[in-house]
Amino acid sequence: MLIAGRANRPLAEKIAAELDTPICDVDIRDFSDGEIFVRINENVRGRDVYIVQPTSSPADNVVELLLLIDAARRASAARVTAVVPYFGYARQDRKDQPRVPISAKLMANLIVTAGADRLLGIDFHQHQLQGFFDIPIDHLYAAPVLLEHFRSLGLDDLAVVAPDVGAAKMARGFARRLDATLAIIDKRRPAPNEAEILTVVGEVRGRTCLVVDDMIDTAGTVVQCVQALKEEGAAEVYCGATHAVFSGAAVQRLAASPAREVTVTDTILIPEAKRFPALRVLSVAPLLAKAIYYTHVNESVSSLFE
Repeated sequence: MLIAGRANRPLAEKIAAELDTPICDVDIRDFSDGEIFVRINENVRGRDVYIVQPTSSPADNVVELLLLIDAARRASAARVTAVVPYFGYARQDRKDQPRVPISAKLMANLIVTAGADRLLGIDFHQHQLQGFFDIPIDHLYAAPVLLEHFRSLGLDDLAVVAPDVGAAKMARGFARRLDATLAIIDKRRPAPNEAEILTVVGEVRGRTCLVVDDMIDTAGTVVQCVQALKEEGAAEVYCGATHAVFSGAAVQRLAASPAREVTVTDTILIPEAKRFPALRVLSVAPLLAKAIYYTHVNESVSSLFE
């Protein structure tokens, strides 16, 4: 049984179409004081329930997911799987200064306490987040979806660029699969959500460049990468990321940048107001649908990446 929260209903509908399964009838609404009301209008007793709800902004999406899990658990569902394409608060995964919470661990605790038996997610900001949960985790990668798209473009003399050292492993994987060279941006971050580009390490002059990362938030990093690559003589620059957070002035920055194309997936709902001509949105619905089916019939989810 497939249940959809309000955070990304279009993605849930695509998953339902892939599985040829209707979305469960659920009543979700806000009271006048801002509290969220949830009611499942179909019998879920003994069913294998999958709740599709990314925990992107606003924080109400987290509360809504917890309420849906609790409702399914109290309605005697046999198993409840939280399908969280984008796991919010993932970047707050350690105490990097005094008297701060480890928010990612708290979010994991809340999901487990609400009654989830399993979580299915895509491209956690840090892979070690899987250890924050005391339930089984299926961690999927959007790389196959992005790779298929960039292969279809037939890009010649390609260089895959990591926007910082932390993205080097991801970029190396893309470079290997696209038969491309690897370059890295040496970057210093003077303040949160601000990035200063220092050096492009690698040969990019005259080449087509592909900047890859797990997410685009304020777009400060990726836009400065594009500008730095252009200054180094790159012929064209493409950008690829799994999660389109697009906060602050991200859309204006990306629309004004010289990037040929900005490719993201639909793990987060992108409203029309945040779309621009160079944006290309790929769907992870087929990937999630296969993972849900494999989980339901107790087959290996890792086979999706073999």
